[in-house]
Amino acid sequence: MPNAVTHRPANKMRPVEATPRRFLALAVPIMLAHITEPLLGLVDTTVIGRLNDVPMLGAVAIGAIFFDFIFWGLGALRPSTAGLTAQAVGAGSDHDVQLTRYRALMVAALLGSVLIALQGPMTDLALYLLGPSLDVEKAARVYIHIRIWAAPFALANYAILGSFIGCGRTDLGLIVQVAINTGKIILAILLVVVAGYGIAGAAIGTVIADAIGTLLGVLITVRLGGFKGHVALKEVFNGQALKRLLGVNVDIMIRTLALLTAFGFFTSESARHGDITLAANQVLIMVFLIAVYFLDGYATAGEQLCGQALGARDEIGFRKSVSLVLHFSVWTGLALSLGLMGLGKELIQMIAANAEIRDYAENYLLYAALTPLAGALAFAFDGIFIGATWTKAMRNLMMLSLALYFATFAWIGEIGNAGLWISILTFLAVRGIGQWIAFPTLARRAFSS
Repeated sequence: MPNAVTHRPANKMRPVEATPRRFLALAVPIMLAHITEPLLGLVDTTVIGRLNDVPMLGAVAIGAIFFDFIFWGLGALRPSTAGLTAQAVGAGSDHDVQLTRYRALMVAALLGSVLIALQGPMTDLALYLLGPSLDVEKAARVYIHIRIWAAPFALANYAILGSFIGCGRTDLGLIVQVAINTGKIILAILLVVVAGYGIAGAAIGTVIADAIGTLLGVLITVRLGGFKGHVALKEVFNGQALKRLLGVNVDIMIRTLALLTAFGFFTSESARHGDITLAANQVLIMVFLIAVYFLDGYATAGEQLCGQALGARDEIGFRKSVSLVLHFSVWTGLALSLGLMGLGKELIQMIAANAEIRDYAENYLLYAALTPLAGALAFAFDGIFIGATWTKAMRNLMMLSLALYFATFAWIGEIGNAGLWISILTFLAVRGIGQWIAFPTLARRAFSS
């Protein structure tokens, strides 16, 4: 089996500490790191907006779509590194932890270099598909061709963050992520507003901040002894190990692209129903994204605990870890759904200024409020499956759920926006239920091998 864990001497293995306190110590720093993410887009939009240059503002939006699509896909390097590292930690092999780190950084450098080399055709394709005005296109090219040089650093930061998570040091991941995001904010203000470099300044600030984040992550790793000891190049370039790392990455990438497709289709169909529907649905999706910060933090904690337990061949610890992830995720999803039902109207009024958009959004608030509960199992099992590197099963179930999503919409989409929301809720729920059904067989195989 490609996901099997190599057996180690029992005295080297590190059983997992599967307690609520340990679980929250892993989850909370990731939640806090996520909170800083929305500030980046807000600051870029604000500082460019202060220049009163409409094409530049449009270029920032185009650039955000371009890089979000690339880095959402290639961001698979973070969870794949976390899962493989956690298993090496559990197996008691610091050497394998180090090898996984080197391989992930090598893949980051390679993929980053490929993105830089292909920036021309990728930019042409993106601008052709998005179809901006000539002025916006000109500004977007400046932004993209500068910011693309951050790609090796951004991907290296995924690898470093994954390594920290796999080693159970999400606190260090928080430090690096906050440093990167704070750096981007400060540099955007200095280079755009103070120095007057315009949209080029925003891009340059991102490159510098990502480079600083990589340097900080490497320095912390060195400080902790993460690069000590001799590592032979032939070990780093071990064909089977690289194949496994890349295979896990590809599985997670396909899963992520399918997720983007689902929400992209949701946005596209919202637009077909008119501007008010599109705007209202985007407001409601923002409400769902609030819940994502919590659920993704739990999933990340699950990656580390479940990966370490599987690596240690600690079945009791593994099942305790699974129980923690599921209980925290489902109960939090329920609490968030109830909270959104009670406070959702106030949130909508805070986000949307237009009365017509607010009224329309409130009519569909119940559907949006159910998304945290509907998606709780899927988020929880994503963390469990990634930690155990059951990524092929996760990928296949995602594709099945996507197919059922489209089938549901084809069946009830004619009833309007309600049909669209029922379809997305079905997509979220079916994915979690499918993983729940597959879990017993996967767990039995993992501990019988």
